[in-house]
Amino acid sequence: MTVPAPIPASLRVPRQHLQPFHHLDTLWIQVAGTQCNLSCAHCFVPSGPGVNRHEMLSRLEVAARVAEGLAMGVKEIYFTGGEPFLHPEIERLVESTLAEAPLTVLTNGTLFTTRRVSWLAGLSRASKYSLELRVSLDGTDAAAHDTLRGAGAWTRTMHGLRALTDAGLLPIVTVTDHTRGNPLEFATKVTAVLREEGLAEPRVKVLPLFVLGRQAERQGHSPGKRPILWMLPEEHFDPHRLQCGSCRAVTSRGVFVCPLLVDEPEARLGHTLEGSARPFGLDFEACYTCWMTRMTCANG
Repeated sequence: MTVPAPIPASLRVPRQHLQPFHHLDTLWIQVAGTQCNLSCAHCFVPSGPGVNRHEMLSRLEVAARVAEGLAMGVKEIYFTGGEPFLHPEIERLVESTLAEAPLTVLTNGTLFTTRRVSWLAGLSRASKYSLELRVSLDGTDAAAHDTLRGAGAWTRTMHGLRALTDAGLLPIVTVTDHTRGNPLEFATKVTAVLREEGLAEPRVKVLPLFVLGRQAERQGHSPGKRPILWMLPEEHFDPHRLQCGSCRAVTSRGVFVCPLLVDEPEARLGHTLEGSARPFGLDFEACYTCWMTRMTCANG
C-alpha cells in the first residue's frame, strides 16, 4: 500500500478555534459612531472630525439596544465612539442608561467643561449604579501623547483628569503601551507621572498596541484575518479566557463580536443581540493579541 506524502505545512488548512458564546454580560454601544474631535494616528477604529463610517446612534436606538441587552442579562454597559461627548444628546443618554445599569464612558478627556464635570459628579453621587469615566492616554509625557493625538492634547487631557479627580470621580486612565516592555513596570511609571500631574489616587489600565486601523497603516501592515491561533493545541484552548464569550458591540452597522473588530465585515454577527449569540472564529490578529496579553476591553 502506498502511503500518501504528508501535506506541506504551507498548504495545510489552519484549524480555527471557535470561541463559544456563554452569556451576555457586557454590552458596548458605539454611541458616537466614528465622530471624534481628534484624529489619533494609531486609532484602531479610525475616527475623526467628519468621519461617518459608523454613524452616531439616536437616543431611541441606544435605548432599544440597552433594553435588548438587559433582557439578555447584561450587567454593564460601555459607551464608546469616536468621542461619546460629541454626541448632542450624550447627557440624556448617560442619564437614561445609568438608571438601568452600571455605565462606563470611554473618552479622550479633552471635552470636560466645568459644568459637565459638575453634572457628572452629581449624577454619580445620586445613582444606585456605578458611573465610570475612562480617559485615554499614550505614553508618559506630552511629547509621546501629542505625537499621536495632536499638539496640546496632553495638556487638555490632564486638565480633564484633574477636574474629574477634584470632583471625586476617580477616572480610569487607559494607557496604550507602545514600548512593548514589562506591563507592570510601565503601569508603575504611568502612576508616578499621574501623581506628579496632581492625581492623588490614579487608577491605571494598560492596553497593548493593536495593529488595526491607522496603526496598521503606520506599520505598513495589512490588517484583518491572520490565522495565528491555529497553532495553539486544542487542549490548551480555554473557552473562558477571552471576553468575546460574554460581550457584544453594537454600532449603526449592526452587532459585532467585540469593540475591536467593528470594522471587520466578518466580525459582524447580524442586526440583533439575540441573533449574535453564537460561536465566533478567533482567526483575527486582534484575537491573538488578546489571547497572548490576556487583554480585556472591559474595566477589569
